[in-house]
Amino acid sequence: MKPFITHTGLVLPLDRVNVDTDQMVPKQFLKALTRQGFGRILFYDWRYLAGEKPNPEFILNFPQFAGASLLLTRANFGCGSSREHAPWAIGDYGFRVILAPSYADIFYNNCFKNGILPAELSEAQIEELFQRAEKYPGYQLSIDLPNQTVSDNYGLTYKFAILPSRKEVLLEGLDDIATTMKHEPEITAYEKTHAATATMFDQVDVKNYS
Repeated sequence: MKPFITHTGLVLPLDRVNVDTDQMVPKQFLKALTRQGFGRILFYDWRYLAGEKPNPEFILNFPQFAGASLLLTRANFGCGSSREHAPWAIGDYGFRVILAPSYADIFYNNCFKNGILPAELSEAQIEELFQRAEKYPGYQLSIDLPNQTVSDNYGLTYKFAILPSRKEVLLEGLDDIATTMKHEPEITAYEKTHAATATMFDQVDVKNYS
């Protein structure tokens, strides 16, 4: 995965609570086995009318938000079924950061596995960001992961909390396999010890039953 250090981008304000993974990626698209192409499917039922005609009333189709890379939303984002396709779609669309007051646990965990930062701010802070997104056309935010800050060009700076292990995964661009391989020397040492122990017990078993 691409390491996440800092990011500045256009904010898309999705003013909805309890956005679930079924809306992010409807069930008919779950047969795909690769992560590519899910950006087109993101929020499919809200985003398209019949024949995949863009719904002009849905915010992802507003011209002023084309190229947005920070998703601002409300509480309990990512609730519903535990499909990893949802963060696949979020990332493939181009979002690197989600800002919300709370997330469903499984969705939150899956974001880190896919190089997405789900930053958690208070309800009051999120509300302030929504107000600023409405007030300032082309509103942008800058995310500094090492310093754990969210800031804009109008004097606002918020701190956000993140577990050190989660932070490390994003800073180093590690997926689950890469995280495991950081412990390759310990794994190799264990396997050698385990193999020797298994051989010893096999020899004992042979003596007992010969």
